[in-house]
Amino acid sequence: MRHRFSSLTVVLVVVFLLTITHSLVEAKEWPGKTSQWNGYTRHDLSLHGRAAIVVEPEMIVEGRPWIWRARFFGHRPELDLALLKAGYHLVYCDVANLFGSPAATTHWDKCYKTLTTEYQLASKPVLEGMSRGGLIVFNWTAKNADKVSCIYVDAPVCDIKSWPGGRGHGKGSPPTWKNMLQAYQFENDQQAVDWDGNPLDQADALANTKLPLFVVTGDADDIVPMEENVIPIVNAWKKAEGPLEVVIKPGIGHKHGLDDPQPLIKFVLKHSR
Repeated sequence: MRHRFSSLTVVLVVVFLLTITHSLVEAKEWPGKTSQWNGYTRHDLSLHGRAAIVVEPEMIVEGRPWIWRARFFGHRPELDLALLKAGYHLVYCDVANLFGSPAATTHWDKCYKTLTTEYQLASKPVLEGMSRGGLIVFNWTAKNADKVSCIYVDAPVCDIKSWPGGRGHGKGSPPTWKNMLQAYQFENDQQAVDWDGNPLDQADALANTKLPLFVVTGDADDIVPMEENVIPIVNAWKKAEGPLEVVIKPGIGHKHGLDDPQPLIKFVLKHSR
C-alpha cells in the first residue's frame, strides 16, 4: 500500500531535520575574557585546568581550520597573522612547563577533543612549535598523526638531554632541568638520560607519517644545537620522502622567524586547506 505525504508534511520534516542538524554542529561561544589582539578578537580562557588563548578570524571559513601554537604566544606571529587573515583560528594551550611529557600530551588530547567537538574546529590543525614547543608538537604527533595537517617547527628542542640537559654541545639550563625532572616524574638524572620517548628517539616513526614538515633553524644555535635536535629528524624525513622544506639560517643562534615568511605561509596554506 502506498503512503502519500502532503507537501506540508514534507516541508515540516525537512525543517525538523535541519533544526536537529544545526543543533548538532553549532559551535559553542568562546568563554573567558575578551580583548583585541592585532585587530582580532582574543579570548583568554581555561581548558581542562590550564590557561588557553583563542583568537578568532574576522571571517570564519568553511571547515573552521586552525593553527595550534605550542609556545611563546605572540612571538614572531607572521604565520599566525597570515592564517588569521585567511580565516583560520589561532589556538594556544599552555603546557610550557611540562616539556612535552606524557602529562603534556594528555592535556593536549583533552584540549583537542574539546576544541574539535564543542567548538567545532577542524579535525586536523596546523602545529607550530618554537624552541621547547618542538617537544610537545612532535610527541603529540607521534600519538596523533591522523589528527595533524602539517607541522612548522623553529629551532625546536627534540631531545631533553640536549636542552635543558646540556648533555651535548649546548649550554643547557640546570634550573630548568630540575623542573623537567618533576614534569616527567623522573626520580633522578639517570632516568631522564635513559628516557627513549624524545622526538629524536621517534624520528623514523615520525617521518614515516609523511606529514608535511617545515623546519627553520640556525646553524650557530648554541642553546638548541641543530645537529643534536632537528637535523636527525630532517634526515629521517628525507629518507621517508615526506613533504619537507628546511631553512638553515647561517650564523644565526637561537632566534626564531624568517625575514621573508612567504615560503612558510605558502607551504602551510598548501598543506592545510
